[in-house]
Amino acid sequence: MDRPAPVITRSLFVFSLLYGGLVVLAGVLGTKLASLGHWPVLGDLAVESGIFAFLLLVVLSSAVAELHGTATANKLVRFGFIPLIVSMLLLTFVIHVVPPASFWTDQDAYARLLGQGARMQFAGLISYGVSQTLNVLIFSKLSQKGGRLLLVRAWIASMLSQVIDTVLFITISFAGTGLPIVQIMEGQIISKLVLSTIMVPPFIWFFVKLGRRLDA
Repeated sequence: MDRPAPVITRSLFVFSLLYGGLVVLAGVLGTKLASLGHWPVLGDLAVESGIFAFLLLVVLSSAVAELHGTATANKLVRFGFIPLIVSMLLLTFVIHVVPPASFWTDQDAYARLLGQGARMQFAGLISYGVSQTLNVLIFSKLSQKGGRLLLVRAWIASMLSQVIDTVLFITISFAGTGLPIVQIMEGQIISKLVLSTIMVPPFIWFFVKLGRRLDA
């Protein structure tokens, strides 16, 4: 007996595709450390470039929560593990198993830029799952206070989730290595909070508006 096809709105379909691509892209972008310039009081700020994709993930999960509910947004986050894990396995396979062509001389640079140790991969999975779930939870809880102030709700949720993401990722990746993880956290957290303030409010407004137009 044929089951009826599940109803997926155009906005959910489009946002899910974009979300899956950004989950994969965040890890690739993260190999570059980007300068955010010199800021009054804060000084020179730098951040791993994957944050640009990761903040869009935060925005998309919040937009889905706003348009389609908390349960759907949580499913989006959980299904996001699939492209994330597949991309990690494929990169590991290509780097360590597939031999380079005899005339290709960039294997070492390729492996250095895109290869991550098992510990950092595990840290990425944990920090992604916890921070994205927390973002949806905080955004949804704030929505219950009346459902207004979309930009403020998204900004607060992104700020808190980014702090947790940084603490988890750096602690799991570097604890016990002798590196100054507290200092690393401080710089990353400040940089991410600045970017959250700049990026999240306009993008959440844009994606919620776009989603409503797609579904109209």
